[in-house]
Amino acid sequence: MAEDLVIQGSTREEIYTSLYPQIDALISLESNLIANLGNIAAALKEAFGFFWVGFYLLHDKELVLGPFQGPVACTRIQHGRGVCGASWATGKTQLVPDVDQFPGHIACSSISKSEVVIPIFVNTTFVAVLDVDSDKLNDFSQVDVEQLERICQLISKKWDFA
Repeated sequence: MAEDLVIQGSTREEIYTSLYPQIDALISLESNLIANLGNIAAALKEAFGFFWVGFYLLHDKELVLGPFQGPVACTRIQHGRGVCGASWATGKTQLVPDVDQFPGHIACSSISKSEVVIPIFVNTTFVAVLDVDSDKLNDFSQVDVEQLERICQLISKKWDFA
C-alpha cells in the first residue's frame, strides 16, 4: 500500500502541524517498529529536506544505527560520546547550533553543521534517540525541539520490544 504525504504550510510550525497527524495515522496502521521508524525518518526528510534523519537504538549498552534517511552514517555510538551519546547520558534533548563547537562531536559527515537529538523513552526506560542533522548552521529552533519531542512521544507509545 503506497502512502503519500501532503505537506502544507510555509513555516516549520505549520509543516509540523500538517505532518503530525499524518505520521500518527501512518504508524497506527503498522505494528512493526523498524517499518514505523523508517517511515518517520522518510517523512521528516521529505517534509523539511534535512541533511540526515535517523534513529539510533539502544542495543548491548551502545547506540546502534537504525532506520535513517541520508548518507551513510556512524554505526555505533558509546554512552556520553557525541551529541547522540550526550542525549542518552543526560536523558535530555540536545539542540546544537554548530556541531564543530560541541565538545566530543562525532563527525559522521563534515557536511553536517547543526543537529538536534531527542531521547526516546518507553515509560521511564531509555530505548533510542531521534537524530536530525542539517547542512546549515543554527538551523533548528525551539519549534523543532517541541515538535520532534511530540513525534517521539508517538513513537514511544508504539514501541515494540519484540
